Amino acid sequence: MTAQSSKTVLSLDSEAVFSLKDGINFKKSPDDGKCYIIYKENGELKACKNQCKHQGGLFIKDIEDLDGRTVRCTKHYWKLNVSTMQYVNPPDSFTQDELDVVKTDDGGLQLEEVIAWDPWSVDPQEPQELQEGEVTVTYLTHACMELQLGGKKMIFDPWLTGPAFARGWWLLHEPPADSMERLCMADLIYISHMHSDHLSYPTLKSLSATRPDVPIYVGDTSRPVFWMLEKSQVQLTNINVVPFGIWQNIDEHLRFMILKDEVHPEMDTCIIVEYKGHMILNTVDCTRPNYGRLPHNVDLMMSDFAGGASGFPMTFSGGKYTESWKADFIKNERKKLMNYKAQLVKSLQPKIYCPFAGYFVEAHPSDRYIKETNTKNKAEELNALIKKSAPGITTWTPKPGAVLDLALALMSPSRKAITDPPSGTNIYKDSWDFDLYVDELNRAITAEIFKHKSWIQFYYNWAGFKNYDLVVRVIETDEDFIPIDNGYNYLVDFMDLSFPTQRPTREHPYEEIKNRIGVMRHVVKNGLLWDDLYIGFQNRLSREPDVYHHR
Repeated sequence: MTAQSSKTVLSLDSEAVFSLKDGINFKKSPDDGKCYIIYKENGELKACKNQCKHQGGLFIKDIEDLDGRTVRCTKHYWKLNVSTMQYVNPPDSFTQDELDVVKTDDGGLQLEEVIAWDPWSVDPQEPQELQEGEVTVTYLTHACMELQLGGKKMIFDPWLTGPAFARGWWLLHEPPADSMERLCMADLIYISHMHSDHLSYPTLKSLSATRPDVPIYVGDTSRPVFWMLEKSQVQLTNINVVPFGIWQNIDEHLRFMILKDEVHPEMDTCIIVEYKGHMILNTVDCTRPNYGRLPHNVDLMMSDFAGGASGFPMTFSGGKYTESWKADFIKNERKKLMNYKAQLVKSLQPKIYCPFAGYFVEAHPSDRYIKETNTKNKAEELNALIKKSAPGITTWTPKPGAVLDLALALMSPSRKAITDPPSGTNIYKDSWDFDLYVDELNRAITAEIFKHKSWIQFYYNWAGFKNYDLVVRVIETDEDFIPIDNGYNYLVDFMDLSFPTQRPTREHPYEEIKNRIGVMRHVVKNGLLWDDLYIGFQNRLSREPDVYHHR
């Protein structure tokens, strides 16, 4: 079922239509204050929302635009060519969703938005009264929650041991001592996407040794969540890939639905769980889930909040990337994210909100610089902001092992619905198995393939990325990003997938990437995503010109 409807978001009378100038026009709706962009050329009109598709920022006129066709996002400076509805910075990224321009008989016009169908409204269930202890939510660590739903146990995104993103991310919170036992006892597991702080192979390896047939559910993304399962040698035998926007019935009271992200549809997903008509919404890491349409007034909502899940700008150097610029940028970005999350929660009006999926730390001693500069939002501060703007919403800052009883929370806000872990419980981790995991990565350094320079051409041809105007220099380094004497240092011209000894004479975008040798060779040898290098803070980058290459 893909039912759609449309609604009028802005009406202009004939006088307002006549006054539209050639080029870009910003128009605000008097009804709800929302802003729209209308582009006029040779009497033809195009229109869209004044909302960046990346993370929802507002557009303003681009002062560098000489043709009167480009607007610039105030949030991350992305640029949109309104005449084509294509984003031009970063290049080759998104297309803006257009609004229908409908002319009226009296010379006016209406902007109409196609409204996607709300799939969760199919077969609606009236909420039934819950008994104390019937629905509980236990925070384990990072994005890992255990839901007790009647007689069923469901676990989200289990990362309970080892690092994520090669050796860049480590768990901030100490999971409860019985977390792995809980995981092995689960009736079903949901894994939102393939990033290793959600799809943790060290965790799944332990699970598969005890219970390889546990039902695991993932969305039907174009980039499969378990694309590395066979190579990982983790034996899981009951992985269920489900379509988006369709209820999956577990028993007479329990069902769930997976939704995809609009910004990263190839990878990111989120989930709605419903038990006896009570909804739990977990948006995980999605930037714009389900085209921005989500259920209102759910009983519990959880989402990411912290920021810092990117190498930018800490790992960049040259040009504007001074320490003070980085510090100001990070501070402003975290503030924007905090306000965005608070506004989203306020607009959706869940009864209870819990910030999670942001409790990681750059714990390895070699990443001290990242740890010191990559400041993150605090859950307590976000919840305080929500309390101020939407005092009717109950907020929960989770501690490992803390339990929320949904029945008690819904009965009365004054009832003690949250049970914190016993006093004296170790909340934060104070030790990590660095050597175990770093040594495993570094074993790739001496792999036979790297004794032959031909691996470079073989690898990039296997990856198949080409026909793109970008030249990259890749340099293998030690822990401190100092080039290694006998390490590889080579150029890749992605225009024709060649490997020149010198930079081409044509004008070209250029990027220099210094990678820690152990992580780079581990990524190459195992065919992994470069996310391990970039999101894991395992490289240092400089680029000229300073343009983000979305592809």
